[in-house]
Amino acid sequence: MRSDAKTVEAYLSGLPDDRREALEAVRQTIRARLPEGYEEAMNWGMISYQVPLETYPKTYNKQPLMYAALASQKNHMAVYLSAIYADDQLRERFEDAYRATGKHYDVGKSCVRFRKLDDLPLDVIGDAIGAAPLEAFIESYEGARAKR
Repeated sequence: MRSDAKTVEAYLSGLPDDRREALEAVRQTIRARLPEGYEEAMNWGMISYQVPLETYPKTYNKQPLMYAALASQKNHMAVYLSAIYADDQLRERFEDAYRATGKHYDVGKSCVRFRKLDDLPLDVIGDAIGAAPLEAFIESYEGARAKR
């Protein structure tokens, strides 16, 4: 469910109470662990944590590089983690840590789906957020682009 909200606050205020509370908790975890240099913004209809264009303007689509995002979808909520999509070691470490919690593992390439906050291991999400400093994430992006 893509949102037309222009600000994070407007996005969150438009959600039902249970989803707003869950996403605010995940947002707090992300913001606490987000490496320096990324910015929080509304982009792609979601709360986005991205590399500012002023820092890295050479993207293929002239949009900021999305590092992570947070969204309320029709049937679930989701955290999008680009770093685990781009780095096999980070993905394996994330998967092992997530599965060790015993919580239901509902993950696509970078999408971590959950229906309620208790379904999501916030410490594992926080570790994944903190795993890729800005420079390392840009290097990973450039390496992937060079392979194409």
